[in-house]
Amino acid sequence: MRILAPKKMIIAAFVATFFYTSSSAQTGNINIYQDEKIPKLLEIKTEMSKENQIGDRYKIQLFYGDNNEASEVYKEYTSQFEYPAIIDYETPNYKVYVGNFRNRLEADRALLAIKEAFPGAFIPKPKRK
Repeated sequence: MRILAPKKMIIAAFVATFFYTSSSAQTGNINIYQDEKIPKLLEIKTEMSKENQIGDRYKIQLFYGDNNEASEVYKEYTSQFEYPAIIDYETPNYKVYVGNFRNRLEADRALLAIKEAFPGAFIPKPKRK
């Protein structure tokens, strides 16, 4: 058996110590504590997003006026196009809105197709909620 020189023994000791400390440092545990309100807040945000209550969304307004005419416009629109439409009551008129577009570009593209059948359609400025 061969005995190492003192310099080589010191270097070997440093190398062995380095590998031991670096390998033991990787075995630590991480504990993450989450506030119990976070899942409830995420659920509320999801519901609000589905009901279009948050964020700036673009819609196309087809009509405003009385209820009977709004219903007729709604029926005519749904027979021709696939974008979702709603009738919304804002005192004293009923309004027919189309879509829930994330950006102005999507709304403009849809408006080009819709304007052929509904020339009075336009994109109102979105309301901040």
